[in-house]
Amino acid sequence: MGASSDVPALRRGLAVLRLLAGKAGPVAAAAIARELELPRSTVYHLLAELSDAGFVTHLPEDRRYALGVAAFELGSAYLRHDPLERLARPVLARLIGRTGHTAHLGVLHGRETLYLLREQPARPHTVVTDVGVRLPAHLPASGRAMLAHLPAAQVRALFPSRASFVDRTGRGPVHLPALRSLLTAERRRGWAVEDGYVTPGTASVAAAVFDHTGHPVAAISTTFRHNCPTECGEQWPDLAESTRVAASELTIRIGGRA
Repeated sequence: MGASSDVPALRRGLAVLRLLAGKAGPVAAAAIARELELPRSTVYHLLAELSDAGFVTHLPEDRRYALGVAAFELGSAYLRHDPLERLARPVLARLIGRTGHTAHLGVLHGRETLYLLREQPARPHTVVTDVGVRLPAHLPASGRAMLAHLPAAQVRALFPSRASFVDRTGRGPVHLPALRSLLTAERRRGWAVEDGYVTPGTASVAAAVFDHTGHPVAAISTTFRHNCPTECGEQWPDLAESTRVAASELTIRIGGRA
């Protein structure tokens, strides 16, 4: 088989892996063929090759296929290389150059936001959001920027009761209807805002970063000083646009799509 005929086969094999990775459990070969619009004979050939290489595991009792150990090893190697942080660091540096404010990269971890990266200007102000810090995802703008693009059922599963809503400063959503209202507005607007929800005297704007399926995998946020006695409703569109541009840039860098 020549190189020209190997490429389509490789693309089809990758499509099988992506499909399996996007499912909650093992998948039948017939379902794979149907979703990818490929002949069953082609799918069985691809599954056999991927199984031999360890990327797919056949579950004979279930007559289904799942990701194999080799796929797990690739995922583990990906995490060891810290590619998201490496790709994000220059993006955050350029964002700081445009805004002069602290920039963060965060990801969802359950119903928390985990901060992977923080880049600061020459004269930063103190913020609690350092690398490794976790915050309740419904409070920081970075958390809600990602939550806004999740299915409603997933958000409900993350926040099943009032006990799920941590209060740090007396501001922010305290129950699911209030959170849903915020997420709807922020999804339509294209960015999330928080005004003193995490730390009094500090506000932030954030936009989501998406993977190749359009799923939010991270968020970039800009944090700055802002102090008002009561939440003033400011949305900081100029800062938000700079942050959204940075998030779009990182989406492109990781091969994602909004």
